[in-house]
Amino acid sequence: MNIEVKVPAVGESVTEATIGSWNKKNGEFVKRNDVLLLLETDKASVEVVAENEGTIQILAAAGQVVKIGATVASIDTEGKASATTTASSTLASPTAATAPTQTSATLSPAVQRIVTENNLKPSQISGTGKDGRLTKGDVLAAIDTTKQVPVPTKAAAVNLFPTSSRQSKQGDKKIIPMTTIRKKIAERLVEVQNTAAILTTFNEIDLSKLNEIRNKYKDKFKEKYGISLGMMGLFTKAAIEALKAYPAVNAFIQGTDLEYHNYYNIGIAVSTEKGLMVPVIKDADQMSLPEIEMAIREFALKARDGKIGVDDLTGGTFSITNGGVFGSLMSTPILNPPQSAILGMHKVEDRAVVINGKIEVRPMMYVALSYDHRIIDGKESVSFLVKIKEGVEDPERLLIGI
Repeated sequence: MNIEVKVPAVGESVTEATIGSWNKKNGEFVKRNDVLLLLETDKASVEVVAENEGTIQILAAAGQVVKIGATVASIDTEGKASATTTASSTLASPTAATAPTQTSATLSPAVQRIVTENNLKPSQISGTGKDGRLTKGDVLAAIDTTKQVPVPTKAAAVNLFPTSSRQSKQGDKKIIPMTTIRKKIAERLVEVQNTAAILTTFNEIDLSKLNEIRNKYKDKFKEKYGISLGMMGLFTKAAIEALKAYPAVNAFIQGTDLEYHNYYNIGIAVSTEKGLMVPVIKDADQMSLPEIEMAIREFALKARDGKIGVDDLTGGTFSITNGGVFGSLMSTPILNPPQSAILGMHKVEDRAVVINGKIEVRPMMYVALSYDHRIIDGKESVSFLVKIKEGVEDPERLLIGI
């Protein structure tokens, strides 16, 4: 019995996806819950797993754009595990002529068209169809195999460019297609620059008291909750109090209307190999500091493992990004539409500051608020940032809610 593997629905506004890579080879035996392929949408990467065991027939190649609901493979539930070795060996060496000789007379019209368009030799492709005939999946898999570029290992890191790269007098050049996520990030960045009146205001925060609290309680905090007491949780708490005081910063522009929110979904920017993602802590105002820290850690682990889903990235009303982890001293963060503002944290540095008429060395951080001037006035933006400064510089008041 053949079971179709279809592209799952991965979000309300997502209508298509790109096959990032196949974890299985054509004709390979797969088990239930094995990861078959990785889909890349304009928001996140999504793993597709096998719902049945059997031998897989791949119908769409890596890099191909597919519609939601489209069939990309089928699983023959009567296939045996012994088929794995045979299928893997034939795919690993596409030039091996182990299958029966294929001629134009034995090829279906669809297979013949693909073979002709890609200048392939049917006799050099192993067929998994009835009586060893070539299927569409066999041909697409062969094309995918020949087009793959190996990732250089550490031992071969000095040769980053394959011999097929274009040459010039200035040196080598390598052209790599954008991933779906990277293309969407690029589109959104240009869109927000063209549609919002973005301004940025700055302030600086003395982290002396915050560091005192962290140093005093970090061991007990980790012992009880199993996580480190970081700065991001306290900044999130401070941002929520500031959003309550200045609700326009937590609002959206929808056409000619202003949409205000009586909830606080805080996006925390996370850097991944595929680009910046902003998973959202839903109803963060209802969470304790340990709960916020645990949510942040969970997102960091999911980002590392490529498991952040579409639901994790939707619904945010305000975002925080920390360029300081990369050494940034100051920056102007860009809005995450449709949100109207974003807080930028930066590197902590010991600087000489004047305290009560005396020069002291304090751990200081520059903070930035980028905002849409169409909905947030200058006074509101400055006051909002001052509110965050007050909360972080007096974290005890922040934590007891006064």
